[in-house]
Amino acid sequence: MDALIPALRNHPGPVVLVFSLLFRVVHRLLQRLPVPNVVKQNELHSWKWRNLSVSMVHSTLTGVWALTCALVWPETLSNIHSFHTPLSYLLVCVSTGYFVQDASDIILTGHGKGSWEFLLHHVLVISSFLYALYTQLYVAGAVIALFVEVNSVTLHLRLMLKLAGAQYSSLYHFNKYANILTYVIFRLGTQFYLTWYIIDNYSWLDHGTYFLIAIMLMNIMMLIYFHRLLRADFSVRKSSAEQNGTQNNSRKFLSD
Repeated sequence: MDALIPALRNHPGPVVLVFSLLFRVVHRLLQRLPVPNVVKQNELHSWKWRNLSVSMVHSTLTGVWALTCALVWPETLSNIHSFHTPLSYLLVCVSTGYFVQDASDIILTGHGKGSWEFLLHHVLVISSFLYALYTQLYVAGAVIALFVEVNSVTLHLRLMLKLAGAQYSSLYHFNKYANILTYVIFRLGTQFYLTWYIIDNYSWLDHGTYFLIAIMLMNIMMLIYFHRLLRADFSVRKSSAEQNGTQNNSRKFLSD
């Protein structure tokens, strides 16, 4: 590993593209797995299912990986600006490759307009992660940012269960509480910590203005989506579409 990392650091761009291609291979392999019949009947839902399947692999892998880095090397949490290890650097390479692949999938399949929120998020993440890879600064910050992927596991499971028509199942009922819990701890908590760190150390951080703007934009997006989650899963009010057992397929990805 120690011998591999210098090569990665010298060519982060090509390395990210390699991992992007690897996630594309994962995308192809996952298409061979069984898909619920109700999902197959709708082209948009079929694409969402494939997209979410790859996202689930990424979230499971990087969420556990990021937490492990923080547990094994506690300095990750305190020295966000300049600390990193070979494994944490590799983690950011892998995750950046995924986001490049996912953004490409959204655009090339013609779903950019309906998933613009995802694209905005991906642009912010990719630019921040590439900065970390090329400068070898804020790698620890990128690792901490990937704590949110712990919540993404339950978030993706929620969407996949809805696509499969299982939103009234016991699994969905259990997952919606796990989703809110992990959202507060790993997504909002992580964002709060990174925001506090940037503001507290703003005077000496490299390109602090850019990262402050980026983190604030993501904070707004996450709070809006948190409101949507609470309204969708815990509001007693039902939309007419839900009451009639129908669903508008043109709704945005983040609105599901």
